[in-house]
Amino acid sequence: MDSLEEINTLIQGYHNRLRATNSTFYRNIYSTIDWEDKLICIKGAKGVGKSTLILQHIRDTFKNIDDALFLSLDNLWFTTHDLYEVAQCFYAHGGRYLFLDEVHHYKPWQMALKNIYDDCPDMHIVFSGSSLLQLENGLADLSRRVVEYPLYGLSFREYLMFEGIVNMPAISLEELLANHTSIAMSITSQTKDILVHFAHYLEHGYYPFFKEVKRGYQQRLQRVVNHILEVDYPAIEEVEINTIRKAKKMLMVLAEQVPQMPTMSDLYRELETDRNQGLKMLYALQRAGLLGLLSDNTKALKMLSRPEKILLDNPNLMYAVGSKPETGTLRESFFFNQLSHVATVYYPHKGDFLVDKKYLFEVGGKSKTFEQIADEPNSYLAIDGVETGSRNRIPLWMFGLLY
Repeated sequence: MDSLEEINTLIQGYHNRLRATNSTFYRNIYSTIDWEDKLICIKGAKGVGKSTLILQHIRDTFKNIDDALFLSLDNLWFTTHDLYEVAQCFYAHGGRYLFLDEVHHYKPWQMALKNIYDDCPDMHIVFSGSSLLQLENGLADLSRRVVEYPLYGLSFREYLMFEGIVNMPAISLEELLANHTSIAMSITSQTKDILVHFAHYLEHGYYPFFKEVKRGYQQRLQRVVNHILEVDYPAIEEVEINTIRKAKKMLMVLAEQVPQMPTMSDLYRELETDRNQGLKMLYALQRAGLLGLLSDNTKALKMLSRPEKILLDNPNLMYAVGSKPETGTLRESFFFNQLSHVATVYYPHKGDFLVDKKYLFEVGGKSKTFEQIADEPNSYLAIDGVETGSRNRIPLWMFGLLY
């Protein structure tokens, strides 16, 4: 393949995608990526906005858009054509910036990327994939070459910006703890419905595609979950159909239960598996972006240790897979999700969460008191249902301002 005309269909598709890209809202990670690295992986769950992030960079960077090439490898064209040959053709005609989306659809993508990297010395390659499990397995082959950037779902702060409600930069946890009252007053002066917006976010604001599907959001999110369990997970593990069915049931139970330490033996029995296989499943679903596993400080260093608490990764998943999410679990899922993206979170001996081995938090409603964490240093309450707090009582929604 030595003519660009042979890949004209792909180039036209790239132009169409670029033309439709919205550049009015940028994710927090956008400015932190060093786009000049030679091999970059942007990894994140399906629907968090990886394609949009890459296309925004192309639009903002290249005066001549054909200096770059964006390819989505889930295109049927690649079932009968070779990615390496396409890259060589692009390179031979002066192209030096190659952007590859949904790489896990191309087999074997790791070998193709390695060969392009080695044979095109000054080619810059950015790739992404929505199958976190398949992507993670393949990244080991590229570990000496690739720089990884995780892209998470929208923070509550990003959701407010995306919806055009409040525009503000991310703040550090230390800044939040020290100045939360003045920050809350500044935000609530810009919107009188912060708690309404927060409730909407918990139900449908984590994945940016909520703007595309409107009322079909939860159904689409259910399809994402099913794809992870039915396609991505079996692709890396030998999994029987019955096990997949049990995993779906487990997610529903976790969505509806009151926050508590799981009885692991009961969970393994429910999944009809042993401890080792059960833990492998839990940690695989964590890597896939479906579960949040909370361990204490001593176990966190051990591979496949028994988690002290299991939560769904984010509250939107709880609404999608559970018929009636439990309020306390929703609160904890939100707190753990937002904090775990910017800090290290442990299960403490007292309270609900220990952050960076320094800050102790108890999560609850308006009537929550310090009784359970009385006399503990650096202890705070994350209180749901309030717009502003005081001293060490901080509104729960404000922990969504950290990225």
